[in-house]
Amino acid sequence: MPPKVKYTREEILQAAVNLTRERGFEAVTARDVGARLGTSAKPVYTAFAGMNELKAAVIEEAGARFDAFRLRELADGKYPAYKCIGMAYIRFAKEERNLFRLLFMRDRRCEVPDTRALGYQDSVRILENQTGLDEAAANLFHAEMWVAVHGIAVTFATAYQDWDMELVGRMLTDIYEGLNARQPLPASRETFR
Repeated sequence: MPPKVKYTREEILQAAVNLTRERGFEAVTARDVGARLGTSAKPVYTAFAGMNELKAAVIEEAGARFDAFRLRELADGKYPAYKCIGMAYIRFAKEERNLFRLLFMRDRRCEVPDTRALGYQDSVRILENQTGLDEAAANLFHAEMWVAVHGIAVTFATAYQDWDMELVGRMLTDIYEGLNARQPLPASRETFR
């Protein structure tokens, strides 16, 4: 009879996610995950086909945590929906630096681009509804806005800046309004404040 499994797949995954949160994705080794659980590396290979499978699960879990974070921020209603998505992205970079870096600052050349991932299309649809832009114009607007949002987020994720979130909100409003001013938009568009 095989030995009883002492650590579940979920426990091993959570140990790997916590290592990532605390020390970065580079810290996720079978030995360090085992040490986190108070055991050897063996349980990792019992629950997962190998480190690649565990690391893929960590990335998936980090994405799920980001999605949940973003949805909580949207539900809070502090900002209009489109601004809220940008603020959530930046706040996630500030509060979960290593998970942010894993999701948004890793080499993606070997991955198939997926614009549906992590709310991209949701953001574009919200922007279309908020501004009245057609899909092509909303995609361009979003890409330009997102360059600024990502840049601000990176300053938090790399501990280069630690601006007050009120200032960040004002910065996003200024950028949005600058982009918005050049668009031929309906008079009934929603504000970004």
